Amino acid sequence: MKAISLWQPWATAIAVGVKRIETRHWTTRYRGPLAIHAAKHWDVDQKDFASIERSLGRLPARIPFGAIVAVARLVDVRRTKELYLTISPIERIYGNYSVGRYGWVLEDIRALDEPIPYRGAQGLFDVSSALLGAAAR
Repeated sequence: MKAISLWQPWATAIAVGVKRIETRHWTTRYRGPLAIHAAKHWDVDQKDFASIERSLGRLPARIPFGAIVAVARLVDVRRTKELYLTISPIERIYGNYSVGRYGWVLEDIRALDEPIPYRGAQGLFDVSSALLGAAAR
């Protein structure tokens, strides 16, 4: 299965269903199952954003790092300018919809019962479906 690493709190936002579009500066032809990996580090701005989102009830108290937190299905990749007017204001604050970027549209998002510790990588990388067990099916 392919996987993608995201900084927190965006990986958790996908896992809990607040975020359904991952924005990137690059596109891919890949479509299909996608593991969502939470990177190990975050900065002050990301911590502050997570704190605000927790206080609004959109994010849980527990935010894991260095682990696979969800699986989804990548169904489309579109230019962000095409997506911007069709998405909710909350989806907008969870992505970078500036010119020249791409929105990776996710469906069938399933949070893992327990995050699986895993070393991430840049770009799309491979994760064994066996590691993800039933969540990968």
